[in-house]
Amino acid sequence: MAVTQSHAELDNQTAFPYASPVTTLDINRDHGPETRNNPLSGDKPALGKGLDNLGIQGSDSADSKSKHLIRSRSRSRRSWIWNQFFVIEEYAGPEPVLIGRLHTDMDRNDGRTKYVLQGDGAGSVFVIDDKTGNIHVTKPLDREEKDEYRLIATATDKQTNRALEPSSEFIIRVQDINDNPPVFEAGPYSATVPEMANIGTSIIQVTATDADDPTYGNSARLVYTLVQGQQYFSVDPQTGILRTAVPDMDREAQDQYMVLLQAKDMGGHLGGLSGTTTVTVKLTDVNDNPPRFTQSMWSFSVSELAIPGAEIGRISATDADLGENARLDYTILEGETGDTFNITGVNQEAVITLNKAVDYESRSSYSFSVEVLNPIVDPRFLRRGPFKDRASIRVAVLDADEPPRFSRNRYHMDVSENCPPACTVGRVSAVDPDTGLTNNIRFSIDPQSDPEALFRITPDTGLITTAMILDREREHWHNITVIATQRDNPGQVSRVLVAIETLDLNDNAPELDRQYTTAMCDSSSIGQVSRKSLCIIDNDE
Repeated sequence: MAVTQSHAELDNQTAFPYASPVTTLDINRDHGPETRNNPLSGDKPALGKGLDNLGIQGSDSADSKSKHLIRSRSRSRRSWIWNQFFVIEEYAGPEPVLIGRLHTDMDRNDGRTKYVLQGDGAGSVFVIDDKTGNIHVTKPLDREEKDEYRLIATATDKQTNRALEPSSEFIIRVQDINDNPPVFEAGPYSATVPEMANIGTSIIQVTATDADDPTYGNSARLVYTLVQGQQYFSVDPQTGILRTAVPDMDREAQDQYMVLLQAKDMGGHLGGLSGTTTVTVKLTDVNDNPPRFTQSMWSFSVSELAIPGAEIGRISATDADLGENARLDYTILEGETGDTFNITGVNQEAVITLNKAVDYESRSSYSFSVEVLNPIVDPRFLRRGPFKDRASIRVAVLDADEPPRFSRNRYHMDVSENCPPACTVGRVSAVDPDTGLTNNIRFSIDPQSDPEALFRITPDTGLITTAMILDREREHWHNITVIATQRDNPGQVSRVLVAIETLDLNDNAPELDRQYTTAMCDSSSIGQVSRKSLCIIDNDE
């Protein structure tokens, strides 16, 4: 039984849209003596018994090529795979398309032969005319869905339903056409690359797939090109690796690029199908920018009344980099200010604080320099200049109406006990720091610190005297608070602690510590010791 491949008027390989043999016999070539042997009597395909008559022949008797092909079978060795033929995918005709014909030499054209087709798609995709053996395909085939169909052909006797010869198996392969564009299944893509990267730095590899047959023609051979972004990037046409094309992409100027990539099949030639994807390329930061103060000089002021820790002012510097690359360290350079001020960095800002109290009357202004730098420097970019900067700071000390200032932070005085009232204890002194004068200071004793009014103070001179007799044995120490008030501004007040020690005098006779009793025998002799211990005390020091 023969399987006949349907032919078009032109060579099937180039013109027929729906079926073509694997190979075409050159009917004009003289194949030599070997080709004169009957091919059916030589090597036989392993398709089982009774297949000697199976071959590919034209179904159109008007096709001269087909006629020649059939006539040449008796003298030419077959050079085609006779048990399979091809149907080009996606072909759609107005009616079922004839793709081949079954025929057996047992068919005497008397109507008794019935052709049966079984296997993949038999009766649905492929139908057979049981009288003529013509095979039709009923719908367009998609190679990507199914690329081959295995069918079994049988010729039977209609009356007995017995096979006229053993069944023959053959394959219908769906021949690929370029009907699937490349697809970037993982797109769109996002990638990063360091700014200022060298030319040719690899960024990402994109991959497109093509559902067409990679073993047939160029339908699935892809070539990658750039549609957008050629100014900054390049892509390997074979691997799809995206690389940098320029060395000076600066994140601070532009931190993101949108690249449009295309994959085209047919090796990139005209007529190929294409697919596109985007790659968002983000530039990551490197330390390529030095810090800079926002201005070269700052002026601040501070009251002489400010306490240590008070904020003087804030200065700022900028660094166009990000994260650790933008970290700044601030330093007060050594100079005449000593340790009067501190500086602490907070992000890209620094806070200057007072470390020690300042005095307008001693010094009215301070000038010093501060430095800002990147603690971590990338040596590749040292050519861009030193990664540090300096600025000048001037701090003016503001005069304030200060309260009186005592000559000491604490006074220690003493006075003898039993001294008659108005006995001198000592003197405190204070000055108006704004004028340096002492005659506008009035002194007083805080009554809460001397509830018994044991002491007096002269308001103008600060002389402290006793107001009554003191007894050391009663109270050894007296702690009083002296207040200095500025006469022309009573709101300016200062306080100081005065500790007064009462000195001891020998004004107490010895005495028994308690009343003692003892007993003696009337027979005791003169001078006999009574064994009794006495404790004598003296309240003086």
